[in-house]
Amino acid sequence: MTDFKKVNDDLSIAGQISAEELRKLAIEGFKSVLNLRDPDENGFFHDEKQEAQIVGLEYTNIPLNSQAPNQELTAEAILEIDHLPKPILIHCAGGARAGGIALIAEAIQSGFTYEQIAQKANELSINLEQPHLKQFLVENFAVKQI
Repeated sequence: MTDFKKVNDDLSIAGQISAEELRKLAIEGFKSVLNLRDPDENGFFHDEKQEAQIVGLEYTNIPLNSQAPNQELTAEAILEIDHLPKPILIHCAGGARAGGIALIAEAIQSGFTYEQIAQKANELSINLEQPHLKQFLVENFAVKQI
């Protein structure tokens, strides 16, 4: 998997995954996959939902734009994380959107301060400038837009 990282016991992130990697996730005990890619993106795995379900994984696709934040879709992704069986693998093309959404979910659940979010982002090499994460930080911590 591209850039596989464990965020916490319930959430891991990665870039695009394959059918073989879906099988490995199921064997390793993952229960769900949240795909943040748009079906029109180059390299989108169109049979991913079917392949995930074959190996017993819950599957959801919420198409987040990699360049522009969308409050509604970000909120939908966070809601899915709350409701999907854990542990969940969240993925996108290269892992940036997945990292941003996973960090938002953990920050909300754990009540992180800005400093705690920044520290966790640093530990996981998640860019605080990732559009969805940056929007969350601006809205919740009055972080100045650059």
